[in-house]
Order: sequence, then C-alpha cells, then structure tokens
Amino acid sequence: MTKIVSLPKSGFLANASADLTELLESLASDTRLDEGQVLFEKGDEGDSIYAIISGSLEFSIISSEGRKLSLDVMRPGALFGEIALFDPGPRTATVTALEPSIVREIRSADVLRAVRKSPEFAVDLIQLAGQRMRWMNSQLNEQVFLSMPARLARKILYLSKANTDELSKLPFSQAELAEFVGATREAVSKTLSIWKRAGVIDATRGGLIVMDREALQVMADLHQI
Repeated sequence: MTKIVSLPKSGFLANASADLTELLESLASDTRLDEGQVLFEKGDEGDSIYAIISGSLEFSIISSEGRKLSLDVMRPGALFGEIALFDPGPRTATVTALEPSIVREIRSADVLRAVRKSPEFAVDLIQLAGQRMRWMNSQLNEQVFLSMPARLARKILYLSKANTDELSKLPFSQAELAEFVGATREAVSKTLSIWKRAGVIDATRGGLIVMDREALQVMADLHQI
C-alpha cells in the first residue's frame, strides 16, 4: 500500500486553519523529479505553489555576468512558488532537483476559485504573503549588509540544519558555496582554510564537515569578521 504523505505543517501552513489545509490537500497533485531535472526556469509562467515531499531542490539565477548564483536549497517541508498565488507571472528563479524528489503542486487558479467561494481562507493567504515578504527582506539585508564570511557561515548553518548527526556533512564544493553567497571561489576557499585551522570545519574531497556549530554560529551573528 502506498503511504499517503500530507502537506507539510511548516511555514505559513504551520498556522493555517484546518479547513484551508484540507482544501489544499484536495487540490494537490504530485510531480516526481529525477536528479538534475528542472521543475521550472526563471522567466517561465508561474501558476502554481509547491510543497517538497521528498528530496531536495536548488533555487538559482544567472547573474548579469553570466554566472550562476545559487539562492537556496530547500528540503522536505518547504513551501515555495507563493508569489504565483498573488501575482501570476514569470518565475523569479530556476528550480532544479539535486536528487530524486517529489513535489506537491497546487494550482493558483484552483485556490483563488475556492477563496472566492469561501473568503475566510484569505486570512491564511495574507499571512503567507507577509511571511514571504519578511523572508525576502532578510535575504536582501544579508546580501547588502553582512560580510562574506558572515554570509558563508549563515549559509553553511542553514544548509546543514536538517542533518541531525553530531557532525554535519555538506556535499558542496567550494565553487558551489561561492555561488550560494555571491562570492568568488578564491574568497570562500581562503575563509574555509582559516576556519579549518581553527577547528570549526573540516574540508574533504566530497564537501565539508561542520565540527563546531557554536563557533560557526558566533561568526554568523557577527556583522564584521
């Protein structure tokens, strides 16, 4: 028997009413992605929101210099594509599966049709919009005001937070980490070397291992490192 996985109770869904959650479940359909498969590209018409049921997805854009900039990696429980619910239009990033993944899709037209019939659902959706705006503002603040080492520390902590092992291993190269924080590989390599000598991380051929999360958190919280 196939196990039925419910929509994640996270993000705005953590505070959504039982009726809204039930509605979204009834409107959802699953899409399976192979490793490396693109769910949608920046500029594609957006008409759905998604929840990650299994696997992991990378969100990226191409800079004006033609360089790929990785914005985020999301895992099971994450919700994305909310902008299409309020303002259908071009997607703002490309989404690619980093491993075999399953996403649950909910078409915005179906949600809006239900909201017109039951306006009380709009309260939950307004909360969704507010949370999305706060997240976008925090991302902008980090990119503008934080030093590169602080951004790197925060990104490593974020990417490894789903790992419950005592030592968190990240399967990302220095070039990939540089893409995540909008820096050069050389700058990231220099910072990681300093952290390795301090015992904060350990670099391996397959990525890096977080040895001291508390120390990394201190660096992530500093505005100047």
